[in-house]
Amino acid sequence: MTQRQVLEALSGLLLGMFVSILAGTVVATSLPVIISELDGDQSAYTWVVTSTLLATTVSTPLWGKFADLFDRKLLIQLALGLFVVGSAAAGFSQDTNTLILFRVFQGLGGGGLAALSQIIMADIISPRDRGKYAGLFGAVMAVGTVGGPLLGGLVTDAFGWRWNFFIALPIAIVAILLLQSTLHLPRHPKRTVRIDYLGAVLIAAGVSLLLIWVSLAGHQFEWASVPTLVMVVGSVVLLAAAVIVELKSPEPIIPLGMFRNRTFTLSVIASISVGVSMFGTSVFLAQYMQLARGATPTESGLLTIPMMAGLLISSTVFGGLISRRGKWKAIMVSGSVLTVVGSILLGTLHYDTNLILVGVYMAVLGAGIGMLMQNLVLVVQNSIEVRNLGVATSAITFFRSLGGTIGVSVLGSILGTVVAQSIKENIAALKPADQVLAGTYLGSGTIPQISELPTVLKTVVESAYGSGVGFVFLCAVPLAVVTLIAVVFLPNVPLGTLNAVQLKTQTGGRSTAADKARERDDASDMLIDVSTASVALPAVGLAHPTESAQTVSSRESADQARGGDR
Repeated sequence: MTQRQVLEALSGLLLGMFVSILAGTVVATSLPVIISELDGDQSAYTWVVTSTLLATTVSTPLWGKFADLFDRKLLIQLALGLFVVGSAAAGFSQDTNTLILFRVFQGLGGGGLAALSQIIMADIISPRDRGKYAGLFGAVMAVGTVGGPLLGGLVTDAFGWRWNFFIALPIAIVAILLLQSTLHLPRHPKRTVRIDYLGAVLIAAGVSLLLIWVSLAGHQFEWASVPTLVMVVGSVVLLAAAVIVELKSPEPIIPLGMFRNRTFTLSVIASISVGVSMFGTSVFLAQYMQLARGATPTESGLLTIPMMAGLLISSTVFGGLISRRGKWKAIMVSGSVLTVVGSILLGTLHYDTNLILVGVYMAVLGAGIGMLMQNLVLVVQNSIEVRNLGVATSAITFFRSLGGTIGVSVLGSILGTVVAQSIKENIAALKPADQVLAGTYLGSGTIPQISELPTVLKTVVESAYGSGVGFVFLCAVPLAVVTLIAVVFLPNVPLGTLNAVQLKTQTGGRSTAADKARERDDASDMLIDVSTASVALPAVGLAHPTESAQTVSSRESADQARGGDR
C-alpha cells in the first residue's frame, strides 16, 4: 500500500479512536460538577470513571479474540455503534447509578475501538513503519486528551454538562462512514470458529469481582472485613478456574502460552503500571485543579494542557524516530525514567504550589507516557506469532486498562480517606461558629462546589485536596519504577519490515515479524560471505603475486584439457 492508501485506511480508525478518547476525557473537567448536581459522593465519582474502565478492561480480550475469528472491519463498526448508543444514553442520566450504567456501554464500545484499531493497523503496516503511524495514534490520543477536558469545560459552562455526552455523536457517525468507504482488508480464509464462552465468562467475572472489591473497600466496608474476604477469595477461585479452562480450550480467549514470550510478559507488566499513570493523572489532576485551586471546568482543561502537550510531542517525534532508525530500546527506557521523575515531582503538590512548576511536572510525566504507551504495543506485535496478533494486542490493552482501573479505584479510595481525615483535622482547628458552618456545607459527605463555599471553608477543602492528590501521585511512584525495570529487561529485537497480512500469507501465521527480520539479516550475511569468497577465489590459483591473469587462464585451460584426457 502507498502512504496515501495507508492514511486513507487509517482515517476512520484515527477518528474512531479520537471519539473514544474524547468521550472519556470530555467529562474529566466536568465530573465534579456532574457528581455534585446528581448528589453523588467520592465513591460515585470514582465509580463513574471505574465503570467505563471496568467494561473496557473486561471486553478487550473478547474483542481481540473475535478479531482473530471474524471480520475486523465489521467488528470495529459494531464497537463504534455500541459506543454511540452508550454516549447518547449517558446524556439523559438522572442520577449517578444510571450514569454509571450507561458509562458501562461506553466502555464496552471503547474496548473494541482501543484493541481493534491497533490490530487493523498491524494488518496493513509493518513494525518498522508502524512507529510513525503509531505516533499519529499518539498524537490523536493527545489531541483528544488535551481537547477533551478543554472542550468539556467550555460546553459545561455554556450549555450544561449533559452536552458532554452528545457532542461526540456526529464525529462517531462520520467515523463509521469513513471506515466503510476507506478500510479495505483482505479476506482471511474461513475456518471453524470455536469461541471459549466459559473462559470469557470466568475471566470477566473474576476481574469484575476483583475491581468491584477494590472500588468498594474503604467506602462501603473496611479493607479487612468479611466482604473483603468473600470477594477476594471468589475472585481468586474464578480466575484460577479461568486459567484451567484456558489451558484446555482449543481457542482460548488469552492463550497462556504467550507468557513464555519474554517480550510479551515484560510488556504486560509495564502496561499495568503505565495504565495507572495514564488514567490516574487525567482523573486526579482534574480534581486537583478544581477542588484544590478553585478552577472552573474550562480553566481546569487549560491548566492540564502541559501534560497532554508533552504526550503529543513525545509520541509523534519519537514514533517517527523509531521508524527512521529502527531503534526503540533507548527511547522506551528514557520514557520510563521520565515517568518515574514526573510521578515524584507531582507527589510534591500542595494547594499553593506554583502553577508554572505544576505545568512542568505534568509535561515531564506526559512526555514519559508518550514514549512508552504505543511502543509497548509495537514491540509485542513485532515479537508475537502473527496468528496470535489479535489476542496479543488486546492483551496489552487489557492489562493497561486493568492497571488503570485498579489504580484509579485504589488511589481514589486513598484520596477519599486522606481528604476526609484532613478536612476533619482542619475543621477541628476552626472557631466554634465556623465548625457549625462546616457541618452545614460539608456534613453530607458529598463533593462540594468550591465556588459556593464560604471563604473560611474554601481553604480547608483546597488544602485537603491539594495535599491529598500529591500523596496519591507519591503512591504511584513504585509502579512507575516497576515499569522502568520491565522495560530495561525487554529483549532488544529488531523491527520487522512485513505487515501482518504479508506474514500470514508467507508463513501461515507461525512466524513473527522479528523472525522475518532475522531471516533477512542472515540472508544478507550469507550474500556478503559468498561475495567475499568469490573475490578471494582467483588468488588461490596464482603461483606468484605477479603472475598475470592471462597466464592463469592459459594454465587453467591446459589443466581442463588434461582432465578431459584422463
